[in-house]
Amino acid sequence: MPYITAGDFRKGITFELDGTVQLIVDFLHVKPGKGAAFVRAKIRNVMTGGVIERTFNPNEKYELAHIERKKMQYSYADGDFYYFMDQETYEQIPLGKELVEDALHFIKEGDECDIAFYKGSAFSCDPQNFVELKVIEADPGIAGATAQPGTKNATLETGYQIQVPLFVNEGDTIRVDTRDGSYMSRV
Repeated sequence: MPYITAGDFRKGITFELDGTVQLIVDFLHVKPGKGAAFVRAKIRNVMTGGVIERTFNPNEKYELAHIERKKMQYSYADGDFYYFMDQETYEQIPLGKELVEDALHFIKEGDECDIAFYKGSAFSCDPQNFVELKVIEADPGIAGATAQPGTKNATLETGYQIQVPLFVNEGDTIRVDTRDGSYMSRV
């Protein structure tokens, strides 16, 4: 297995720490006037999403963690499990609700997602960055509101609540940025 020393930390690197996989969010090499140098890093547990700040000895070695990502198609839900199909092998894998809960706001059956695996186990599901969803319920629009600033509540076909401009109506299809859940444009 390849290893990395804390002195070689860079943003985006994944490594194992105490049996968990950590992603380096930010780091800083510190060389105080007195005492030994150290590395202060902000790391995120990729399984739980928890972020902590920790100091490391620059000579400590950690095993690099290889994260595999696959594009998979959302097939269907059955109870608390959501099934995704590998489009090359047609193999279907079930993911628990806790892994896909956030992605469900933006995906419907047949949509592609990025599924992340570590040592063969799936641990996250990310929808495409931009998706097109139909507005199934919206507060009434205001005539001539195209130039008027302001937003109103709307419900998408996945059940997600979103703020949209006043001119968006029920039945419209809109583009949504899944990274922050915001309205992008009408399609």
